Amino acid sequence: MAVTRLDDQTSDLLADYRNVPDPELVAGRGLFIAEGRLVVTRLLASDRFVVRSVLLTETAYASVRRSIDARPDVPVYLVSQDIMNAITGFNIHRGCLALGQRPPAHGWRELAAASRTLLVLERVGDADNVGSLFRNAVALGADAVLLGPGCADPLYRKAIRTSMGAALTMPFAPVADWPQALQELRAAGWSTIALTPDRSATVVYDIGTAMRGRRCAVVVGHEGDGLAAASLAMCEHRVRIPMAAGTDSLNVATAAAVALYEIGRGRGEGA
Repeated sequence: MAVTRLDDQTSDLLADYRNVPDPELVAGRGLFIAEGRLVVTRLLASDRFVVRSVLLTETAYASVRRSIDARPDVPVYLVSQDIMNAITGFNIHRGCLALGQRPPAHGWRELAAASRTLLVLERVGDADNVGSLFRNAVALGADAVLLGPGCADPLYRKAIRTSMGAALTMPFAPVADWPQALQELRAAGWSTIALTPDRSATVVYDIGTAMRGRRCAVVVGHEGDGLAAASLAMCEHRVRIPMAAGTDSLNVATAAAVALYEIGRGRGEGA
């Protein structure tokens, strides 16, 4: 596919990029936006998604040209920075966007059946936190992420960017039957591990070796309220991370990273 240079911001070829500020409109059309050179490069290298097109400034094109050349099937549109900003409604200072097609949603039971370690989210509504959770899940050996109610969309532009593209590689699935899904996992032999700041909970350092040989689901909740009482009740373990006096909690992505690390260390995994 030839690279097309456009100097008319009203071109129909750019119509889908005008929806960038409205994530619900983008998602409603079965699409998602990837932003930034690293993320777009990873999207182009993925066989998981159909890439509809790429929108670049000349500077960004020079930076990612090798990845572009490797995908001659993907339309590429080159525009000035001013046109890109006018189309999207804000300053895309990275000069690099791509439009992907959302695949059919995985079934969560299917993902769980093929996994050994799950990260499970409940009401994590901040896109940056969801992106960080995905990045940590990839780095620390989780096989999939399950999304309970109230979670931000992992394929929202900000979440993908914060994940450094991990949201494009980590399998995930929504879970509608919540919190009963936690009970179902537990009944199927999973160790369901709820993270909580409650001082009566087990210290995270003591849980790792107990997980050796077991399938584990680390469950984290809302940034302010934590896990709902019903979700806590359905988990086998309640685990806390010891903190210095005067500190009541950690960022949800940081807490999940500590728990995933300790589980992997207890199992003897990692480099």
